[in-house]
This record gives sequence, structure tokens and C-alpha cells, in this order.
Amino acid sequence: MTTTTINETVAECIAKALKRHGVDTLFAQSLPSAVVLAAEAIGIRQIAYRQENMGGAMADGYARISGRVGVVAAQNGPAATLLVAPLAEALKASIPLVALVQDVERDQTDKNAFQDFDQVALFQSCTKWVRRLQVEARVEDYIDAAFTAATSGRPGPVALLLPADLLRSEIRHPERRRTATLGIWPLDRTRPCNEALGQAAQWIVEAERPVVIAGGGVHAAGAAAAFSCLQELASLPVCTTNMGKGVVDEHHPLSVGVLGALTGPRSLGAFTRKFVETADLVILAGTRTNQNGTDSWRQISPTARVIHIDVDPCEIGRNYEALRLVGDATTTMNALADAIAPMNLDKRTARRDELEREIARCWSSFEQARRSVYESGSSPIRPERIMRELQPWLDQGLTVVADASYSSMWVTGQLRAPKAGARFITPRGLAGLGWGLPLAVGAKLARPGSPVVAIVGDGGFAHSWAEMETIVRLHIPVTIIVLNNGILGFQRDAETVKFGRFTTACHFSPVEHTAIAQACGCDAAYVSDPNQLASVLEGAIGSNRPNLIEVVTDPEAHPPLSLFAAMDEAA
Repeated sequence: MTTTTINETVAECIAKALKRHGVDTLFAQSLPSAVVLAAEAIGIRQIAYRQENMGGAMADGYARISGRVGVVAAQNGPAATLLVAPLAEALKASIPLVALVQDVERDQTDKNAFQDFDQVALFQSCTKWVRRLQVEARVEDYIDAAFTAATSGRPGPVALLLPADLLRSEIRHPERRRTATLGIWPLDRTRPCNEALGQAAQWIVEAERPVVIAGGGVHAAGAAAAFSCLQELASLPVCTTNMGKGVVDEHHPLSVGVLGALTGPRSLGAFTRKFVETADLVILAGTRTNQNGTDSWRQISPTARVIHIDVDPCEIGRNYEALRLVGDATTTMNALADAIAPMNLDKRTARRDELEREIARCWSSFEQARRSVYESGSSPIRPERIMRELQPWLDQGLTVVADASYSSMWVTGQLRAPKAGARFITPRGLAGLGWGLPLAVGAKLARPGSPVVAIVGDGGFAHSWAEMETIVRLHIPVTIIVLNNGILGFQRDAETVKFGRFTTACHFSPVEHTAIAQACGCDAAYVSDPNQLASVLEGAIGSNRPNLIEVVTDPEAHPPLSLFAAMDEAA
């Protein structure tokens, strides 16, 4: 193979490869400097985070909304270790990220060079694929391999380690250059065999009480439209996991809303869980059947048939033996609909009217049960009332991002998706605190024309409030709503249920979050009266500026989780 010498460094070649894969945004903090300088020189925008944990979460939020790979860069050593948490979240949540991590110079490995560390071992537990680039001639090969690993099969994060001296080296390119664009996910659209599809179709038309549980994998595949067509064709009631919220229009007469562990008093799930518990056929779509999505694996009857659609063959059968439909959600659902269409659907259509009435009664019962808190005029403010004021904004294209713990539960359990494909971003892979704001930053950069609100508790927000300087410096107009109740709510409540008492870590000293925001140059408002919420929200979201709204919330309020059902019923 002949080669041509070009006056180009490895770093410049990496930047051009990123551009080829559609990358226009790089989450970094100047390092690896050679790569960032080369990227900025060709128009790739650097989003300079304040801390690597937050930068990884920004890339995650960007990937979830844009449908493109999120790219994050970091220095070696301690900076690299701070990427472990967001990469682990992306691994569990199936989000494609490429982490470009500087490494020590090649001849300094294992000599105790400054910030040297075994970064291959570091990233092996939290990525699909990790490699160290060693020679100049393989640059494009390794960049393409990284993007392929991130976007193919079950999407996930990868790490490519870049020795500092290699980045400065000049490169000799082969005459045959790579031209493919691999930055859109999912990369491959696979589908099950016709035999498996035919068997699944037969089970669906024969079922007396089928139900679908849809997870985040449906969003990941961009399958909301295909999913809605299947729901309509086969008259299937659909509930979702937390990550699957928005897959279907929750105003559709066959939508059962989010289920999982949200089954306590005043929850929708208290009325709708019966659809799963009494089902004779459960269709799992794009869900890992995790603990929160199944209420500790208690909801699906052991006598029910199970069909499982997933791109990851190892997830099918993990917790429930199932008819295996291994494939991309969009392609698989379209193929399944094609298999069902010519069949006799009389059994499915005959029960539809009564099924819709039954679901409507559940929604009505839920509205009645939560009315006292959803419309509450009391202070401190109930979080349900905040969700009530946010609900109209969903019709204007609002993307709602939530931190882990209670913030996620308020969003998934109290808001109602106005259309199929509506997005609610929650870090449910590992559910680490602090990711609400950086996920919202990534979501806003992915869809700059749509408003984005981040719902965060005061406990989680303490992990990430330095990034307010980031959104001010870079003019990223995210609205942050801080639910300030002065406590670690879930920790206090869970310890109370399990031990009858809680530790001293559960209460905080008072913090003026508005003062912190204003010190960063961010607009801020303090709300203690629920009647002020609507006007403050309108001003903040409509301003097209970074905003923080600190809302004094009721420390006794908690989402209607099954864990607290006995406590709530006794109250």
C-alpha cells in the first residue's frame, strides 16, 4: 500500500475524523489540548465544562436528544477517573458516547510519569470498548472503530486513550482514506427472523389480556411512531418505564402511563397496575426489566406469556423467559405490525371499547386522588403543584430533564406526555445525583430551538451548581427549578421505612441558591407562594436566558412509591 506524506498531525487527523462523523460539539476542558485546538480550528464547538463528571453527563444529554454520538474529552489521571460515573450511567442506559482521554507519552508508560494510571483497566468496567492508540497510521481505523462500537448493537460508551506525544506526531496517510459517517445511532437496523415474528403475532391476536411495557430502548431507536402504529393496529394497552415515558401519547385512550414502582396512594399506578398483574401476555419492548421498572420484579404473573423485543440478546430472558425478538425496535415493530395486519383481529377489536373505558376510569380516579396536592395552594409548596404549572408548557415543545431520585419520580409520575415521542430525560441507568443540570445542558445544545427545564433537588444540585457558570459563559438558556426542601428526601424516607430512624446526613444547613446563581451571573427567582409559579415560569422560560427558580417545597412530600405505600396508607 502506498502512502502520501501530508503536513498534518495526529490531532488534526482526529479532529477531521470527528467532523466526518457529524460531530459539531465537543464537551471538554481544553485537554487533550492538541485535539481541542485542532477541533476548534475546523469549526467544532468546545463546550468547556467545569468538571469531568458533569461534562460526561452533558455529552449523554446531547446524545439522547440529538440522535448523534456525544463526544467528551478529558485529561489523564484524576480527570479521567471523574469520567467513570457518567460513562457508567451511559453504559447502563445504553447511550453512545466517545470519550477521548489523554494518556502519558508512549515512552513514559509505567515509569511513574505525572498522572500516569492504568486507564485501560479504569475504563473496562464502564465502557463497551476501550483502546489505546499506539501508532500514527491507525488513527482513522481507531476513530471509526470507536464510533462503530458506540453506535452498533446495544449503544453505549467507549474510551479511546491518546498518548500526548502521538497527538503531536505527523501522519502518513494511505491513499485509500476512510469516508463513512458513523456518528448517527443506531448504526444498524436489524430485525428478528420471520418465524419468530409470526409466533409473536399469533400470540398477540390470541391473547385475552395483553399489555405492553415500553422502555427507553424505544426512544433510543427512534421507534415512537412505529410503536404507536403497532399499539393502534393491535389495540394494545401500553404502559412505560421511567425512561420510556413519552414513547406513546399519554392522552391516547390505550395509554396506561408510567408504572414501575409508582404504585402507592395517589399514583396512577395504584389504579393501572392491574393491567400488568392480570395480563396473560406481556410484551416487553426496549426494557432491561430492571428493579424500578418492574417494582422489584413483582408485577408480571408467572403464568403470563412474555414476548421481549430488544437489540441486546443478553437482556432477553435475563429476568423473564420470553419469546425472543432480537432486533432494532423500529425495524422489529414495523415487521411485527406487518405480520399482524393480515391476521384476524376480531378478539382484539371486540374488547377495545371496554378497555378504553376502563383505562379512562383509571386516569379519572388518579386525577381525583391527587387533586388535593396537584392543586394545592399551601406553602411550603407541593412538588405536584409545580408539575401542574409545567404541564401546559409540554404543548409548546418543552423538554423536561430531571435529576435522579425524587426529581425523576415527580416528572415521570405527575406530568402527562402530550404526544408520541415527547422527551423526558432522567438518569435512570445508575440514577446518580447531580446529573440533572448537565443533562439539560446537553439536551439544550442538541435542540437549541426548544425550551429546556431541569428539575433538581437541593441535594442533587449541590453536586453540579458550578456548571451555572458554564451556562452563563456559553449563553445556554436552560431554566433550573430547584426543589428546596432542605433534606435528602429519599434517603430520609427510605431509612425511616427500613430502620424507623434516619442519619444526621439527611438534613442540610440553609442554602441561598438564588444568591449562588446571581453570583454566577444567572437570573434567579425565589418562590414560596404557589400562586407565583405560573408567572415566574413564564418569565424564565420565555427570557431565552439562563435562569434559576428556587422553590421552597414541602419536606414531607414524597412521590407515591410502593416502598412508602404502607406508611402513606397509615397516615
